[in-house]
Amino acid sequence: MKLTLFKQPEPKPLLPESKIDPTYKRLRLQVFLGIFIGYAGYYLVRKNFSMAMPDLVAQGFSKGDLGFALSGVSIAYGISKFLMGNVSDRSNARYFLPTGLVLSALCMIIMGVFPFATSSITIMFILLFLNGWFQGMGWPPCGRVVVHWFSKKERGVKMSIWNVAHNVGGGLVGPLSILGVMIFSSWKSNFYFPALVAILIAFIAFLLVRDTPQSCGLPSIEDYSGEKAIHETKTEESKPGAKELFLKYILFNKVLWYISFANVFIYLVRYGVLDWAPTYLKEAKGFSMDESGWAYFSYEYAGIPGTLLCGWISDKIFKGRRAPATVIYMLLVLIAVLVYWKNPAGHPIVDMLSLVAIGFLIYGPVMLIGVQALDLVPKQAAGTSAGFTGLFGYLGGAVFANIAVGHVVDKWGWDGGFMMLVAACVLSIAFVALTWNAEKKY
Repeated sequence: MKLTLFKQPEPKPLLPESKIDPTYKRLRLQVFLGIFIGYAGYYLVRKNFSMAMPDLVAQGFSKGDLGFALSGVSIAYGISKFLMGNVSDRSNARYFLPTGLVLSALCMIIMGVFPFATSSITIMFILLFLNGWFQGMGWPPCGRVVVHWFSKKERGVKMSIWNVAHNVGGGLVGPLSILGVMIFSSWKSNFYFPALVAILIAFIAFLLVRDTPQSCGLPSIEDYSGEKAIHETKTEESKPGAKELFLKYILFNKVLWYISFANVFIYLVRYGVLDWAPTYLKEAKGFSMDESGWAYFSYEYAGIPGTLLCGWISDKIFKGRRAPATVIYMLLVLIAVLVYWKNPAGHPIVDMLSLVAIGFLIYGPVMLIGVQALDLVPKQAAGTSAGFTGLFGYLGGAVFANIAVGHVVDKWGWDGGFMMLVAACVLSIAFVALTWNAEKKY
């Protein structure tokens, strides 16, 4: 049963011809800013726990236990992104996006304000699980907005620009954590200070986002751009149900399965490096808390030019094909991970440069998997398709990065953890390569 709050708005009568073009241009920019700012806000309240882990280790928690607690985010997010993706396909993005952000921020405020919230692994897991569930309300409505407001030939570049919201929000966690500790003199401000900023961002997103062009008195993006929608038919425009969408476009789509498995290993690398960077740099490379915070910032912000370049390459050089660019980027990620691992302690510049290189490279493939998922299905199944790949990425890759890396490092040291990351790079390349020719027909 659909919540009334999230009910899609009814189409409005078309605006006069003279107003359509200027209104379309203005609203395309407005809604894009809305989903960019809104999704950046989600990252302010997703990875706070990683910044707090060195302090929790100092309180006596093991890395394996903390990795288990952190996995609550990934487990819930993977399931939620898939289920909420299906709900978002039939919901109003303007309400859906900011609601999830506010609820996620409230979870982090609880962890920072109430002592019981960080008193045991079980409680931390439950709160992080809830946070992850609400985080799953972020990506799908953004994907929905993109496919309704931008044509397929624009999506590689537009999604690459939007995707840097990951880095803008994620990168700010480090500086905000440092600022929060300076203001409140408590490591728990890692949780509640970014969360307060996120609530403000949710309000801004609500003011900017609109659901579809038709809800604003505008024609569909296909009519506006003159680009024929390969998948769309009049019947499909009649809002098929969740089961019909899944069976018809998701379950038996072989290429979607390939990129979903690739996503497992891409996310294992992404979060295996990112989530453990503060702890790894402190223990293995001798970084201070401030240095680790800025390294975290550098990793995230390096992803901005890397993602933009990756989107441009896939659109302009490979003519809308995503697999070639993904394979090239993951080969380079493999080299950067090896340098990050093998560089001996005492050479912080090399550590920083290798971490920056990984950040520059890894978000391109993360973004392109999402774009490929959107390319493979009609607009009405965009959230479901993205949620399906996300289900694999988070339940497989991110959870493994949280739980397995922690236990492997406890037992075999950081070398064991990096062997896993190297293997993940190789496997991600293998699965993406399977789509090299298959994606040409879409």
